[in-house]
Amino acid sequence: MKKSKKPVRREWTATDLRALKKHSRDRTPVAKVSKELKRTIGALRAKAFQLGIGLGHQR
Repeated sequence: MKKSKKPVRREWTATDLRALKKHSRDRTPVAKVSKELKRTIGALRAKAFQLGIGLGHQR
């Protein structure tokens, strides 16, 4: 039996952070940003929280 590979975490590059901040200002839906950056919605929300920026729609 083959062992499944352990997922490898990708580092956040400067371009990733720039795109995340841009989408934060534009209030782009999180699902759309997730597909563009190829990261999970949870990862995006966690990073946005770390940076202190809002993500998605705000009420």
